Amino acid sequence: MNKQKRHAIVAVVGNPASNNGKGAKAGSRVLDLLNERGRAHGFAAKDLTGETVAESIANMQAAQGTYDYLIVVGGDGMVSLGVNAVANSGTPMGIVGVGSGNDFARGLKLPVNRIETAVEGIVGAIVCGSCMDIDMGYVSGQNLADAMPGTGDAGLGNGRFFAGMLSCGIDASINDRANRSRLPGGSLRYFAAVLAELLHMKRYGYHVEATTADGTVEEWDMATPLLTVANSRHIGGGIEVSPYSSLDDGLLDMVWMNRMPGCVELMRALRHAYDGRLLASQFLSWQRVRSVSITRSADDDGSPTAMADGDEPPTAMADGECVGPLPLHVESCKQMLRVLLPPAVVDWHRGRRGKEQIDQFIARDGRAI
Repeated sequence: MNKQKRHAIVAVVGNPASNNGKGAKAGSRVLDLLNERGRAHGFAAKDLTGETVAESIANMQAAQGTYDYLIVVGGDGMVSLGVNAVANSGTPMGIVGVGSGNDFARGLKLPVNRIETAVEGIVGAIVCGSCMDIDMGYVSGQNLADAMPGTGDAGLGNGRFFAGMLSCGIDASINDRANRSRLPGGSLRYFAAVLAELLHMKRYGYHVEATTADGTVEEWDMATPLLTVANSRHIGGGIEVSPYSSLDDGLLDMVWMNRMPGCVELMRALRHAYDGRLLASQFLSWQRVRSVSITRSADDDGSPTAMADGDEPPTAMADGECVGPLPLHVESCKQMLRVLLPPAVVDWHRGRRGKEQIDQFIARDGRAI
């Protein structure tokens, strides 16, 4: 092991305010484990966790260039902080998924709610130099709630990166309801929110301009309850809204409802929410895109404040966090995030098995690539 590796710094950031103090215990446990393993493998752990999210962001920005790896401890919200800190920098990020959803960790095939196993995988990846460069989405707009600046300045405008999904319709409303729920367990909160929102689905009005995988520009209006732009497969603690998503193809997957489903049809689809067969439902449409601009549909006079067809869309969410209202523009950023993954997991993602599985899903569901 060379001298640089022996003196590597592993920065750790957690969320001490999450889950009634359990987040603080998880972060402390990860820090202890990394320091213990670091003594044997020649690296040291450094805590960047602040008392608030804003303080943690400030700590990461102040520490830029002083650490070799960044480890985030928590759920998808902490992943969001991490990717916006290290995107486009080449600094590898590790994930200890102990949040309420852990959907991005799940999509990477990392352990969920198993601290020791997750840390062992991170240590193994550091020692072996085992990383994978994966895609991200970048969302920009005029009224973003938080641009979350970091080292990842890709020159794409005032915006932020997301690792999992940008939710623009009922998926955003569900996410917001789940965030405010007091039910225990992330998956239970999310599924309860799904059922509550489905009872009074609205048809939101959008104007969409998308650049597809082959470079074709398509433009249309839609009135739909659901509009998601996905980089990863899962949302809401394991629901596979976008089962065909690949993390390194340089593309995003847009999923939407093409019509209002009947009750029986909807219940049948919900039975497949967790098994990767959701897009077999014919009321759902799917399109791979390089970029997409989403605005509110307008009246014939072009007024952006009056809906031509459909209700006003909710505030968009990305990786479980508030992004802001429309209009929004989303770009796929190819392999801009470097993640620490155990060698076997890297082999699965890079090998034929992962790509073959996606192709099999598409053929099984009768979709055209």
